[in-house]
Amino acid sequence: MSRQQHYEFQEWWNKQRENHSSELLFNDKSETPNFLAVELGSAVGNHDLRVDKERTRSARQIKHVWLLKLIQIASSLAYVTTGFVSLVKTVNRRISADSPSERLLYRFETRFYRVIKVFLVIVVLLLVFELLAYSRGWHFSPPTVRRAADLVEYVYAHWLEIRANYLAPPLQNLTNVCILLFLVQSVDRLLLVLGCFWIKFKRIKPVAEFEYSSDSGDVNVEDYPMVLVQIPMCNEREVYQQSISAICVQDWPRERMLVQILDDSDDTTVQALIKVEVSKWQHRGVHIVYRHRLVRTGYKAGNLKSAMNCDYVKDYEFVAIFDADFQPAPDFLKKTLPHFKGNDELALVQTRWCFVNKDENLLTRLQNINLTFHFEVEQQVNGVFINFFGFNGTAGVWRIKALEDCGGWLERTTVEDMDIAVRAHLAGWKFIYLNDVKCMCELPESYAAYKKQQHRWHSGPMQLFRLCFMDIIRSKVSFLKKANLIFLFFLLRKLVLPFYSFTLFCIILPLTMFLPEAQLPAWVVCYIPGIISVLNILPAPRSFPFIVPYLLFENTMSVTKFNAMISGLFKLGSSYEWVVTKKLGRSSESDLLACAETEEETPIHRSSLESSLSDSRKKRKNCLYRKELALAFILLTASLRSLLSAQGIHFYFLLFQGVTFLVVGLDLIGEQVS
Repeated sequence: MSRQQHYEFQEWWNKQRENHSSELLFNDKSETPNFLAVELGSAVGNHDLRVDKERTRSARQIKHVWLLKLIQIASSLAYVTTGFVSLVKTVNRRISADSPSERLLYRFETRFYRVIKVFLVIVVLLLVFELLAYSRGWHFSPPTVRRAADLVEYVYAHWLEIRANYLAPPLQNLTNVCILLFLVQSVDRLLLVLGCFWIKFKRIKPVAEFEYSSDSGDVNVEDYPMVLVQIPMCNEREVYQQSISAICVQDWPRERMLVQILDDSDDTTVQALIKVEVSKWQHRGVHIVYRHRLVRTGYKAGNLKSAMNCDYVKDYEFVAIFDADFQPAPDFLKKTLPHFKGNDELALVQTRWCFVNKDENLLTRLQNINLTFHFEVEQQVNGVFINFFGFNGTAGVWRIKALEDCGGWLERTTVEDMDIAVRAHLAGWKFIYLNDVKCMCELPESYAAYKKQQHRWHSGPMQLFRLCFMDIIRSKVSFLKKANLIFLFFLLRKLVLPFYSFTLFCIILPLTMFLPEAQLPAWVVCYIPGIISVLNILPAPRSFPFIVPYLLFENTMSVTKFNAMISGLFKLGSSYEWVVTKKLGRSSESDLLACAETEEETPIHRSSLESSLSDSRKKRKNCLYRKELALAFILLTASLRSLLSAQGIHFYFLLFQGVTFLVVGLDLIGEQVS
């Protein structure tokens, strides 16, 4: 009985519980019981109700999740937009925040940049076109004009005909010319290296007729010629003290030496500091004078010319010239001046530069490779075999009679050192290079300073070549000397090198990716440049780990050198503007202190030197270089195109070269950016 009652109660309870569920299933709002609905609901109603609740809950959760995602996307877009706007403002500020001289250079470079920008747009459009063709399989079966199915295929078929018949042939001819120039320049580089090996093997070096004794006890003053030492400087706050100290402690009779501080500074604070330093050494008995020009005409050449017009210069036989960041050893004059004895045709003794900050960063390491090759190979070989080379502007000793004989310092170019060397050579004078006499100096540590220096060094020779070409033709020197000056000294090493480097690796190579009918062999892209890089790095064997960065960086600098060469050759932009290379005052402070403190009168305190140096080492902001960035995108775009055609060596070269341009364009090489 109890079991039957339990069954009836359970049935009633189920009916009451499932009324709501049955209404949902059949949309029946009447109170009339529906036994079919009750039976169905009793079977599945509990499960359906739970599913509906879960579905309702899931829909709400999904809605909230999507709202959160939309909020995150909106905030991310706002952050990216704000960052992009600030980046554009920073770019404009850093590009436009230049000095007046830099703005003049900027106006000229804008023309060159516009050409590169147009080239970039063309390359990007060609890449888009090629990607479209690749997606349709036209690389495997090129379409023809007659069988074109649509307008795009018709245009691409016409492009293939124009590319093969009209564009590729002149590009191939230009490629062949650049390859020929590249091979000629490579042969010249190889001959220079072989000449250096011959000098080392035969142990050939200039030998003086006598040597000065290092014993200062018994000195005959008459055996020491009268020497004028000149230090031209301009706003050299960081290095003036150490350069003056290095000159004033020269092991030379004081009554036979006069030091001229030729200050062109327009900063009155720097002028006062230099005057104090000069006064200090005057009280120690050193013959030193301070000269300041009110009008800085002619830059360094005008400064030196003004100093040579002093009446007392006629009492001196030789003049030694040092830039403000150079610190010669105390025996510098004793090692250089004996070579003039008994050699009346000798006009110049040039010594080697040695760099105190060559390991400071990657930029200084790469500069050290170039300049080590220049002094160890180029200057030494030219000095031994033809007794002529370009004067480096500092760390050299001139015979004053030779300077006067060739017309003295002229203000017509920004490479007054090369100008006077060429005129002295045409007048019949000879030069000697001493590779074993080294003079400490400082390399520019920032890319901005290095770029300005290289612009002056490559625009000036073209100015000089244009001015003195007829003088070379009309001179009385032999035909071989004329040919050496015109074809080797100027054309091959000053004009051809930057021309083919920029044209071949920055213009022709990317174009051959989009015009495959014009071929640039792999040995031109990789193998020969690799061999030349090995030859360049031989004089600095410790730099072999940097051979790949050196090769890529030299190609990157070709845009600056090409721009400078064109501006100097055609008198464009600021080719006559002189920008002083920024120094940081790293040149052997401790060595100079040790030398100077040997003087018993008034020792130089370390604190004063460190204070002047600490002021100069200020944190700087990195710059952005538009030409380098544009060329980076051109090369990276070309690397994508070469990837489609599976050109291995070309792809890797374009990729790494494009990344190098990008790094340089973002100013991530050189002095560390805070």
